[in-house]
Amino acid sequence: MSGPAQVIRPPNTLRLKVGGGFGGIDAAAIAKAEEALQAMSAQFSQWLQDEIVKLEAAQTAIREQGYTPETAEGLYFRAHDLKGLGTTYQYPLVTRLAGSLCKLMDAPEKRMSAPVVLIDAHIDAIRAAVRDKIQTDDHPVGQMLAETLEARVAEHKG
Repeated sequence: MSGPAQVIRPPNTLRLKVGGGFGGIDAAAIAKAEEALQAMSAQFSQWLQDEIVKLEAAQTAIREQGYTPETAEGLYFRAHDLKGLGTTYQYPLVTRLAGSLCKLMDAPEKRMSAPVVLIDAHIDAIRAAVRDKIQTDDHPVGQMLAETLEARVAEHKG
């Protein structure tokens, strides 16, 4: 029979590398970053509008050149950008709607089966949300738009 067990605890060098325990987060740096973000927030509306213009250009390319792998990919990347930027620009509803559009078009091998009418409905919803300043899905119209589009995407993906 073997002797008593011995527990060996290796030193936690990661803690030393990241500045100690949970106190390693620099609150002043976070405050400074938040202040910078707040200073830029006046431009969010214009930047969001610029992204909407790019999304509409991708939609126009589909209408003029047809729904091809190239035009579909262009639209997908515009939607993906909006998915990432919507919340930053104070429009979490745009993030949700663009996320639904991305889900519809995510898989490149299945992207061409996405119904263009459903793609257009997502773009129209994003455009309407920004135009009418519906920033969140707490708004009844925003909630209805998001839930309806997500349900249609789920039916399509079904």
